[in-house]
Amino acid sequence: MSSLDGPEHTPVPPPILNPAGGANQVRVRAYNERLVLSLVRLYGALSKADIARRSGLSAQTVSVIMRVLEKEGLLSRGAPVRGRVGQPSIPMHLNPDAVYSFGLKIGRRSADLVLMDFVGRIRMQLHQTYAYPLPDEILAFVTSGIEEIESRLDDKQRSRIAGLGIAAPFELWNWAEEVGAPPGAMEVWRDVDLQADIAARVSHPVFLQNDATSACGAELVFGVGPSYPDFVYFFIGSFIGGGIVLNSAIFSGRTGTAGAIGPLPVRDRNGETKQLLEIASIFVLENMLRERGIDPEPLWYSADDWVDFGEPMEIWIQDTAKALAQAIVAAASIVDFSAAVIDGGFPDWVRSRVVQATIDEAAKLDLQGVVMPEIIEGAVGAQARAIGGASLPIFSRYLTDQNVLFKEIDHAEGT
Repeated sequence: MSSLDGPEHTPVPPPILNPAGGANQVRVRAYNERLVLSLVRLYGALSKADIARRSGLSAQTVSVIMRVLEKEGLLSRGAPVRGRVGQPSIPMHLNPDAVYSFGLKIGRRSADLVLMDFVGRIRMQLHQTYAYPLPDEILAFVTSGIEEIESRLDDKQRSRIAGLGIAAPFELWNWAEEVGAPPGAMEVWRDVDLQADIAARVSHPVFLQNDATSACGAELVFGVGPSYPDFVYFFIGSFIGGGIVLNSAIFSGRTGTAGAIGPLPVRDRNGETKQLLEIASIFVLENMLRERGIDPEPLWYSADDWVDFGEPMEIWIQDTAKALAQAIVAAASIVDFSAAVIDGGFPDWVRSRVVQATIDEAAKLDLQGVVMPEIIEGAVGAQARAIGGASLPIFSRYLTDQNVLFKEIDHAEGT
């Protein structure tokens, strides 16, 4: 567990499912108040004049809203900024201690529970590894974990918890054999309503979102998104997943599965057609290590503490890069993406090697008729899924939908 001064991360607003249960409810903030909070969050600090200009609201309306938000402790004043003429402007910031939120990331090898503040810093976190996830273990981890973290907070801090957001793969029972689960062991997930089961055990509103979608949303808002309005996103976890961003908004499609990425057909090093997830997933590296008599469990302990496994890791990186290059060309043939963003549950140095190898492999492909996107590293990192989960309650209660926010900005700035 980290201390209350943990590493800084930022929240993300993926599409939000309705919360289940929960006490601690407060009034839904008026739209203009949410818009002001969202603008301040997006830009870091804004004066009243800046907010009026960017939102299209009158100066008087902005003044009233900001007085309310400051009185409630959601905004705090920065140092006055003096210009050449007139009164100094006072930038307003989100108050980090105004709101807290729990985020639960459920992976096929590990789970993370984080407490995040209003500006996206992870204040505390717990990590648990397992061979494969089972509902009872997850329920015990999250309930005991929330108790442990809340025991370190005072009454005022506990009263400011907005809820719990879960980022988890949908249909966890799929691909059980690939992670080494005994036959039928993962079938129990078919009858589990994870959101409702957790909501029955905790005193906070509970939200649920797909883990890869959460990670993609994190990249959209707090990673490279402001520079790339359209991108295809790859997150390499135990199984690779991803998302699609169009016009600065996540595109989930008719059934909500657009951008799943994993099922894309690609060729392996032998020319055999496989799904992308059968090549560019961490479980493949695990199996390669086992075949060589190397214990793969260090991959599960911490995404930041991998060791270089030498030849098998290099083979996996090269195979992953070949598959990713094909997937990027296929995606770019359909949509004119400005970027292909690659991130994953591993250290930055692994991400850098994967991205560079993918760039090299893409250059070897027949690109006639294809406008290739820029292939770049993700900026959020291994905690993207947990950050996305923790952000769900905060965006539901205090902030605007990101797509709406960008439309408001475009309208105000005349673009």
